[in-house]
Amino acid sequence: MNTDPIADLFTRIRNAQAVGLGEIRVPYSELKMKIARLMAERGFLAGVEKEGSKTQKRLKITLAYRTGQPVIHEITRISKPGQRIYISAQDIRPVKRGRGLAIISTSRGIMDDQRARKDKIGGELIGKLW
Repeated sequence: MNTDPIADLFTRIRNAQAVGLGEIRVPYSELKMKIARLMAERGFLAGVEKEGSKTQKRLKITLAYRTGQPVIHEITRISKPGQRIYISAQDIRPVKRGRGLAIISTSRGIMDDQRARKDKIGGELIGKLW
């Protein structure tokens, strides 16, 4: 049993890209859907969709590649169930000079570092990728 579904999602994406898979399916949750959608909006994933119904829901994630190489070079979980990491709006820094993405869970929902800085809102730093 996995106690950290977000770390599991990141690991599945990392492993699938390491072997060159085009798409993966992971157990569905609303949080994972929001995180994956944010990654897709910023171009780190090619697509995200929900499959199945009721108890058989899954998330189909289409991985993105550029010239045969994965778009995601590195994906890490920052805040963990055993150690939550919170960040204020003024402490949010661009990831890899703006080429990366920090995923932040705020009181207004899941958002990226750029939007959180613009809206001057902090929250739990879920993870970073570039």
